[in-house]
Amino acid sequence: MTSTTADAPGIHSDASSSGSGFPGFGEDAPLDLSGLTPAGFQAVTSRLLDKTFDAFAETAAAVKNCAHPIRLTGRSRTFERSEVSELRAALYKTYGPGQVALGEPVGSFSSDEAPLGVLYRPCGNRRADVCPSCSRTYARDTFAMIDAGLSGGKTVSATVADNPLLFATLTAPSFGTHVHRHDNAGKRCRPRARDKGARCPHGRPISCHKVHSATDAVVGAPFCPDCHDWTTAIVWQWWAPELWRRTTIELKRALAKKLDVPESRLGKVASVQFVKVAEYQTRGLVHFHALLRLDGNDGPGSPAPLDGIDLAQLLAETIAKVTFEAPPVDHTGVTRVLSWGSQVDIRVVRDGDRTDDPDAALTPGQVAGYLAKYASKDVSSIRLEDTTRPHLARLTSTCHDIFETSDALYGGQDNPYELIKKWAHMLGFRGHFSTKSRRYSITLGRLRRARARYQQLVTDARRNGESLEAISTAELEARLLAEDDEETTLVIGEWAYQGSGWTNAGDEALALAAAARAREYDQWKAQTKNANR
Repeated sequence: MTSTTADAPGIHSDASSSGSGFPGFGEDAPLDLSGLTPAGFQAVTSRLLDKTFDAFAETAAAVKNCAHPIRLTGRSRTFERSEVSELRAALYKTYGPGQVALGEPVGSFSSDEAPLGVLYRPCGNRRADVCPSCSRTYARDTFAMIDAGLSGGKTVSATVADNPLLFATLTAPSFGTHVHRHDNAGKRCRPRARDKGARCPHGRPISCHKVHSATDAVVGAPFCPDCHDWTTAIVWQWWAPELWRRTTIELKRALAKKLDVPESRLGKVASVQFVKVAEYQTRGLVHFHALLRLDGNDGPGSPAPLDGIDLAQLLAETIAKVTFEAPPVDHTGVTRVLSWGSQVDIRVVRDGDRTDDPDAALTPGQVAGYLAKYASKDVSSIRLEDTTRPHLARLTSTCHDIFETSDALYGGQDNPYELIKKWAHMLGFRGHFSTKSRRYSITLGRLRRARARYQQLVTDARRNGESLEAISTAELEARLLAEDDEETTLVIGEWAYQGSGWTNAGDEALALAAAARAREYDQWKAQTKNANR
C-alpha cells in the first residue's frame, strides 16, 4: 500500500494522460495510506485474510466514509400507515411488541443483516476537522437550502429569483488596538502610523513593517496585549447572537416605517427572510455573512414593495444604530454598550459573472457556495497545527476569568454568563454557525429526510428488482419532499447504541483516505466545470 492515489470510480488511468480525466489518479492506483500505523496495517491485512474486507467496503460506502460512524444493534419494521393508528404506534414504542400488536409488517430489517453484523450510521458532524465526509454532506445540504431561497426549487417558488437580495458582512468592533494581519498580495502588515516611531502608552510600537505569512502565529494578535480589552472582546462575542436578533427586529421596524404601515401589519405588505453563517477571523472573533431577501405580502417570491438599493440603505442605517447593553461581569458593575464594527459590507446581489474585482456583482450561486463553505467550520479553522496562537489562548482564559468573576457577582442566581466556561473552546461564541428565518426556504431537516427516503427507495428497488428510471424527476422530488402526513408507510425501530467510531485503526484510515479521494475528485470536477464555462 503506497502513498500514491487512485481515481474516482469509472475514471481510467489513461484518461489523465489525455488531459480529459482525473489527473494523476489511475484506475488501479491505491489510496493514500502513507500515514497508516503498524496496528492499522495489521487490521487491514486481517480484513483481507478473513474475507471481511468486502463487507467493510460496503459499510464504508453506505456511511459515505464517515470518520466516526455510530454503531447500532436492533431492528426496524415497516407497516402500512392506513392500518396502524398514531396512537397504537406510540403505545407500541412505549410498551413494546409484547403488549401491543400492530399486525404483519410489510418489511423488516435487522442489524444482523448488515454486512458487518452491526448497523453503521454517519455521525452527522458538521465540523470539517472532526469528520470531513459528514461536513461535506452538511455543506451540500446548506448549499441546497441557501440556493433554493435564491433561485427557487425544493418547494420554494421560482419567482424568488426576481426578489431583491442583499449580501451583508457584519464584523466585530476594535477593542483598543490594531492586530497583526496577513495580506495575500504580500504587503506589509501595518506600516503606517500618525507619527513616525509612535508607541502606545505601554511603550510598544503601533505599526508593523513585517510581511506575515498566513501561518505566522502572530497574525490576529493585538499590537499591545496590555492595551487590548480582552474582557470586552469576549463579552461582545458572547452577546453577538443577541446583536443579530436585535438587528433583524430593528430592520423590520425600519421597513414598516419606510412602507408607512404599523409594525403589527408589516406581514400584510412585506417580509424580510434571511440566512446567515458565522466565520472566525484570525483575531478570534466572529463576523456574520448574511443573505437577506425581501418578499411581498404573499410569501416567498411574491413581488416586493422595495428594490434592493432601498433595502440596502435601510439595512446600513439599522446596523449603525443597533446596540445592546451587556450585564456586568464583575463587582465593578461596568456595563458595556455593544455594537457592530465599522467595517460593514452590504452588496446587492445581481446576475452576471463575478471577476477578480471585489466590487463586481455577485451571482446567487457564488453567494450560496460562500455561505455553505463557512457553515462547516469553527474556531479550529484559525488554529495552527504545529504551534499556538497566543491571543487565542488568552481569549480562552478570559472566558474562564469571566465565569469566575460573574459567579462571584451573581452568586449563582440568574448569572447571564453561567455557561461561558462551557463555550471557552469556542472563544465565547455560543450561537449557531448557520441559521435562517422560517420562510427563507426548505429546512435542513427536510433535506435529510429526503435523503433517507431516497436511500430507502433505492434499497427497496434493488430488493424487488425494479428501476427508478421510470420515475420522473418532478415525481421523485415530490415523493422525497412530501410531508410526514403524506407517507403511506410507518417505520418503527428498536435500536440500541453500541458505540461510536470504527472498531480498528485500519478501517478508520481506509475511510479517511477514501473520503479524501472523493473530496479531491469533487474539487477537480468543479474546477473542470468552471474552466469549460
